[in-house]
Amino acid sequence: MAESFKSGLMDDARIENGIRWQAEHCRRNNAPVTARIIDAQVPLMKTDTSVGRRIANWPGLPLEDAMPLRLAGGFHHLLLTGDEQRLEPVYSGEITDQAAVDAIVAEVVASHDARLLPWFDSPPQTNEAGRSSSFMAGLMWLSGRLGPRFELNELGASAGINSMMDRYHYDLGGVTIGPADSPMRIKPEWRGPPPPDNPVEIVAIKGCDQAPIDLSDADAALRVKSYVWPENADRIVRMDAAIALAAEKRPDIVRADALDWVLERLAAPQAEGVTRVINHSIVWQYIPADRRAAITAAIEAAGANATANKPLAWMMLETNRDTFAHELTIRYWPGGEASVLLAEAQAHGAWVNWTEGQYSS
Repeated sequence: MAESFKSGLMDDARIENGIRWQAEHCRRNNAPVTARIIDAQVPLMKTDTSVGRRIANWPGLPLEDAMPLRLAGGFHHLLLTGDEQRLEPVYSGEITDQAAVDAIVAEVVASHDARLLPWFDSPPQTNEAGRSSSFMAGLMWLSGRLGPRFELNELGASAGINSMMDRYHYDLGGVTIGPADSPMRIKPEWRGPPPPDNPVEIVAIKGCDQAPIDLSDADAALRVKSYVWPENADRIVRMDAAIALAAEKRPDIVRADALDWVLERLAAPQAEGVTRVINHSIVWQYIPADRRAAITAAIEAAGANATANKPLAWMMLETNRDTFAHELTIRYWPGGEASVLLAEAQAHGAWVNWTEGQYSS
């Protein structure tokens, strides 16, 4: 079980195991270059650099904190800005030997120690647009139970990429939905039956983040792009499309703590005939356990008071740390209090395996 080994291990073993697990996760999600960059962080712990010491003395859980991905973003940023040519053969796949990658990464850190250090200060912020395919399929499923009109409220929205999902066009196993002229074209490999071809009308969509990013700012947009795993060319294309859409109309994202914002949104007036949805993707692990429990309690309490005219749903695409799977689950009120597993999906939306209706624990 991921990071279940944390108890009783020396710090070096705890940190190395977290880094290795993250690298394996990347390999399983078709990102071998990023996996090599992450594996190269292990020997950095023994170097006399600020980056190495920060890794070696990481106070929390490397995996839960996404520490290896924070630094990976810094390396990719050096490549995207053109400031570090030594990384090019690693990212192009020309150099694949891990010992050679380790050496290059160590040299780069020695040259850019101070510049890389701030990348540890905050978790990756991507909210990959490909994940919207799972959200849209979930809304189509919900539409058949609660009606077609939805108000979306995204936790950990980062730059608001998924909070623009009403502007995207989708092809989900042959079922199409969304503006036909959208520059964002999302067509994952679809496994299993298609989602139900039910109408979806998103009447309102907004989100929160502790440190939202403004995609209309060129430097901020490049930072977000740096977190994209560079092996996935389709993700780069989607990121560029999201940046263009944000320039036309910025997503409605506010700076707020997830728990505080959930309480605010649950207390806000709700239009009749519109399902209020709390949704999030690959963010639950970053919220402290006590606040996760409080968010759960708040949603369940609001659900107990939901009505057929003012329903509530909780839709999440989060990682199962035991199976590596990213699972789309939904709870809704009234009538669907138990969590339903609708699909498993690749971390960044490359494929969706629609299972529909398996109840999760």
